[in-house]
Amino acid sequence: MSAKWEKKGTNDGELTFEIDLPKIQQGLDQAFQRVRKNLTVPGFRKGKVSRTVFKRMYGDAALYEDALNILLPDAYEAAVKESGIDPVDQPKIDVESMDEGKPWVIKANVTVKPEVKLGEYKGVEVPKQDVEVSDDDVNAELEKRREQQAELVVKDDKAAENGDTVVIDYVGTIDGKEFDGGSSKNYSLELGSNSFIPGFEEQLVGHKSSDEVTVKVTFPDDYKATDLAGKAAEFKTTIHEVKVKELPELDDDFAKDLDEDVDTLDELKQKIKKELTDQRKEAAKNAVQEAAIKKATENATIEEVPNAMIEQEVHNQMDQYLGNMQRQGIDPKMYYQLTGTTEADLHKQFEADAETRVRTNLVLEAIVKAEDIQPTEDQVKEEVKNLASEYNMDEKAVRQALSEDMLKHDIGVKEAIDIITDNAKEVEPAKDEEADKADSDSETDK
Repeated sequence: MSAKWEKKGTNDGELTFEIDLPKIQQGLDQAFQRVRKNLTVPGFRKGKVSRTVFKRMYGDAALYEDALNILLPDAYEAAVKESGIDPVDQPKIDVESMDEGKPWVIKANVTVKPEVKLGEYKGVEVPKQDVEVSDDDVNAELEKRREQQAELVVKDDKAAENGDTVVIDYVGTIDGKEFDGGSSKNYSLELGSNSFIPGFEEQLVGHKSSDEVTVKVTFPDDYKATDLAGKAAEFKTTIHEVKVKELPELDDDFAKDLDEDVDTLDELKQKIKKELTDQRKEAAKNAVQEAAIKKATENATIEEVPNAMIEQEVHNQMDQYLGNMQRQGIDPKMYYQLTGTTEADLHKQFEADAETRVRTNLVLEAIVKAEDIQPTEDQVKEEVKNLASEYNMDEKAVRQALSEDMLKHDIGVKEAIDIITDNAKEVEPAKDEEADKADSDSETDK
């Protein structure tokens, strides 16, 4: 085959190729066999007309379109391979010539992957991550676990305070009429949790069990039940019980109750410190990896990313997200109903950083090529095994779902990520960066 690639734009060009006479003849033969099945010719049973008679009556030109449709996919794929281009979208086909007795000449307008000029990707500098765990960190985690083990004890004839839990009946009315969802019995409400309408919980503070309280509130203007938004309501509320949270003593008995593998509170603290340290090390590793990949991507030059690649990335992310939902028993239609969103909303959500993801993938693929990473068959087998375990699939099913090339691509990208991450240099943040971070933390606290 003779194929010629001519670049016309940043990522676009024209691929010209031929379909030779032997291939054309094969295509015409296949097209004839398809056409004759439904062809009725006087003197012949349906589907039994000979090729000679057909050619005399209609000519081979009548088969050209069908033959081209048969031959074009393989011919285009061979031309792409011969020219060494990497298309990212469906081509726009234009027939240059289909003269009888001559090779057919086809032109295809093709969008290809953009060229990537790698910058520095080994030894990029990233902020040093703090993995130290202080005694305060351990005590905070210990207090959190202590809260989880707290018991609610009834307060005898004592007024409710913030932090207490009240067991209540309530009936809500608007303009004297009850409304749907406005009533409940024996409801446990933690005062100060802000889980009810603003102003509700505060009006129960200071009251005791058996008290009846008329709580007056106004639903927020942005309340999720739009028929109630902005309306004033009254809740006739009866307090049955007031309970206070009692925390267990921080001693060896608490430690043993919380974790059967320890005998003392000190042992529990040491175990918590190790757990927190492991968590911070894992988080630090992920942060270094993310920062290093970002730097490597920023250091590379990609003139322009084709829209087709961005759109494909958006749809890949959507398919993956909705696929995860379906594995939880939620089909796309149900998901959109539950979230009050549409397919267009989800598209917009993933569209936000789609180009960044595409650029990152292009850089990683370029590194695979630059480093001449060639995954072995043993690595492919291991990848199949891991994917089968992760998704609870049979290994044969994984092989059917993912081609050898796809598996090797993913393995190569993972190795490229390791090269970037393992060679990254952790440096102390500059003082101005630390000041910016402190200012950001201060704003967050507000």
